Amino acid sequence: QVQLVESGGGLVQPGASLRLSCVASGYIFSLYAMGWYRQAPGKQRELVASITGGGTTNYADSVKGRFMISRDNAKSTASLQMNSLKPEDTAVYYCNARRGILGTGGDYWGQGTQVTVSS
Repeated sequence: QVQLVESGGGLVQPGASLRLSCVASGYIFSLYAMGWYRQAPGKQRELVASITGGGTTNYADSVKGRFMISRDNAKSTASLQMNSLKPEDTAVYYCNARRGILGTGGDYWGQGTQVTVSS
């Protein structure tokens, strides 16, 4: 059974840092690209950062220079280090695992973790 379990969210002040973790199980972790998405109330879900099995990363323009995605294949874990957090970063953050064109090899989602940035 595939599981993606996010943790690390919380309430922080602007300028603070958080580190999100996604622990995966039930599939061959190293074969899947991992991504972090977020969804704020009333808005569509958007890609925040992704990392391929080969280590190629991609970031939304809004988080470049502030967020860093990483993966540890030995621990089947993907992480998102978030620095210099802004109120506009407030959202539910979701972990995603995807393989193949249009996810034909697999497409899995976690339940999400809330990140709130407020003074």
